[in-house]
Amino acid sequence: MTAPQESTFADLGKVLVIIPTYNEAENVERIVSRVRAAVPEVHVLVADDNSPDGTGDIADKLSTEDTHVHVMHRKGKEGLGAAYLAGFRWGIDAGYDVLVEMDADGSHQPEELPRLLTALRTSDLVLGSRWVPGGGTVNWPPHRQLLSKGGSLYSRLLLDVPIRDVTGGYRAFRKETLLGLGMDEVASQGYCFQVDLAWRSVKAGFKVSEVPITFVEREHGASKMSRNIVVEALWRVTVWGVGARVQKLTGKK
Repeated sequence: MTAPQESTFADLGKVLVIIPTYNEAENVERIVSRVRAAVPEVHVLVADDNSPDGTGDIADKLSTEDTHVHVMHRKGKEGLGAAYLAGFRWGIDAGYDVLVEMDADGSHQPEELPRLLTALRTSDLVLGSRWVPGGGTVNWPPHRQLLSKGGSLYSRLLLDVPIRDVTGGYRAFRKETLLGLGMDEVASQGYCFQVDLAWRSVKAGFKVSEVPITFVEREHGASKMSRNIVVEALWRVTVWGVGARVQKLTGKK
């Protein structure tokens, strides 16, 4: 059980960091420890999709040792979007005021979380951005950078959103923002899920800010990126963008 810590972000209310996991046994303890060290007052929810490598069991052990760590055991692998939506609902029902998305593999550095939370004081949604001045990537091959930059550019132009890193997944939401996005209507996954929520936030009139982060390629475990995720994102963004333009031309909502 951890000792009480001074609250640096008490003005934001209760903060929950949601970390979806699937076969992250090599990473989960390390990432939770880094989060708790970076911002001791926050709580962590590990949303595990019934990982066969025992990730959920490790998370359970962490939760017995630290009252700020919680675990959600899900039935199976249903995708990143579904895990985050379940985590958002869990956090809102439990009374959290700020909900943060963070990968389990260390690519989103917990030490940069204070930067996101500080910016949230004057925003409704804060995105950790690789593609604004001061942001970047470490150990990423050129084709991954091209895919990410190209995906963000395509989404930004087609959906008309003033965001440089539309596909990034290191984010801090106010509870009210999530409640205003129509979460029950979100069915997208992967890259597309991140684009979807960012676009919904802009359309709903919420203030969206970007702060620079350094994305670090994972050292342990296998990446969940796949061709299907990229194809889904391209297809959905195209449909959304074309549909929005048709609605604007016809005057229909």
